[in-house]
Amino acid sequence: MGAAVSRAGGARAIRRDTDARLDARQGTPLGGRRKRGARRQAIGRSRGGRNTKIHALADAKGRFLSIILSGGEANDYPLGRRLARRAKGAAKLLGDKAYDGDALRHELKDRSIEPVIPGKSNRKQRLRFDKQAYKLRHRIENGICRLKDFRRIATRYDKLARNFLASVCLVAAIVWWIL
Repeated sequence: MGAAVSRAGGARAIRRDTDARLDARQGTPLGGRRKRGARRQAIGRSRGGRNTKIHALADAKGRFLSIILSGGEANDYPLGRRLARRAKGAAKLLGDKAYDGDALRHELKDRSIEPVIPGKSNRKQRLRFDKQAYKLRHRIENGICRLKDFRRIATRYDKLARNFLASVCLVAAIVWWIL
């Protein structure tokens, strides 16, 4: 009894002067591994806490055509490329600065789709984009807001990503029907 457990990381002193909102004894047992099944549940950690991002592709009326979930800390650009591959027959693809990237722009131009994405502030060369068309980007934002009118989507009660995605798709179908 009382022998140290191997790979436990040694003895740690518990500091009482830590931030009051953090539990001094929290953590997974025997080290910093994640709990089983937590990796692919689209729950990420960001400045606001644990959250999920909803990436969506919408038509001109703001109705959702494709939806992808990611963790809150995930970069938007790779998922934007996945969504752009699903855009069939579009003349323009509108996106915010998070989707700015040369590979995405070249991929869209190869498919004869005009990218309407403003350049990031750290770009060396300024890019031109259609500002009149960019004003229509509010429709996708309004669609996301319509999804979050449903409390289940706004607060994410579901632990599993597949259940949350099913809820989002159900609400998106309801919103499509209303429009």
